[in-house]
Amino acid sequence: MAACIDTTRTDTSQLSRNPNRSQSDDQAYNYVKFCRPPPVPCTPFSRNHTKTTNKPAVVDDFDQQNSLWRIMKEEARVDVEQEPILSSYYFTSILSQKSLERALANLLSIKLSNSSLPSTTLVDLFAGVLEESPEIIRAVVEDLKAVRERDPACVSFVHSFLNFKGFLACQAHRVAHKLWSQGRQVLALLIQNRVSEVFAVDIHPGAKMGHGILFDHATGVIVGETAVIGNNVSILHNVTLGGTGKACGDRHPKIGDGVLIGAGTCILGNIRIGDGAKIGAGSVVLKDVPPRTTAVGNPARLIGGKENPIKLDRIPSLTMDHTSFIADWSDYVI
Repeated sequence: MAACIDTTRTDTSQLSRNPNRSQSDDQAYNYVKFCRPPPVPCTPFSRNHTKTTNKPAVVDDFDQQNSLWRIMKEEARVDVEQEPILSSYYFTSILSQKSLERALANLLSIKLSNSSLPSTTLVDLFAGVLEESPEIIRAVVEDLKAVRERDPACVSFVHSFLNFKGFLACQAHRVAHKLWSQGRQVLALLIQNRVSEVFAVDIHPGAKMGHGILFDHATGVIVGETAVIGNNVSILHNVTLGGTGKACGDRHPKIGDGVLIGAGTCILGNIRIGDGAKIGAGSVVLKDVPPRTTAVGNPARLIGGKENPIKLDRIPSLTMDHTSFIADWSDYVI
């Protein structure tokens, strides 16, 4: 599911025409307005963005979850027409459900149940949390859009909803985090354990996550208790957002908006990865990474050097570009 790069996008108002733009120049740039406002998809650093992929354009206004839910049900009907053998599965998972909340609660309860923890017990728990938490459903919609937009292996919203374990693990965590914040820690930790066993994704229920999150492949992702992940972040498999030892308190990384974290990366300690930064695959990051810079290596170092790092002019979590920095890294890279 490694993403391809769309090189046909137009960019008439790039952040940095000069890649070595000074830190002071960045103060006038309001990154947040490009990345935070739901439900319009976050775009690269360009106000004039033309999407030219073969995927259908994402609806700008989902009318919250209702419009997306109608789209998913239509996609499900098309899938059933193509593969009648899946009619029972699609009916149970999508077509018989009255809302996105109920469908998600039903799917998670089936996935996370076992012989001593029946789905009938879990479905009421998940449905209760989701139906009482509109902020979670808004995040679910943004996460579905993130998968659809950024992952070329995703063929439809319903495909990602039913089959992408990174998406499902993220939504189970949202429920667990809600329970954790309500003081229901035993239930929250139970969900964390089942998600870890079923999806191979281990996110502590205390960790905080924004919207528009993509866990691509997701296997081996570990997120510590006091970690914070911003909006529109893309994280590949085998990524650890961990601590540095047995220290208590606030001890895990803080990931800014629009960050891309490559596969096999370890980010350790209470450090900050700035908005729009890129972390190359296999890196070990132990210190803060400035906004819109690229860090790579073990231990990680900034492309362009610490004093004058090269600045990115596109939001890396959206371009999913994992290799453009190599030419600036080392003459010995093959």
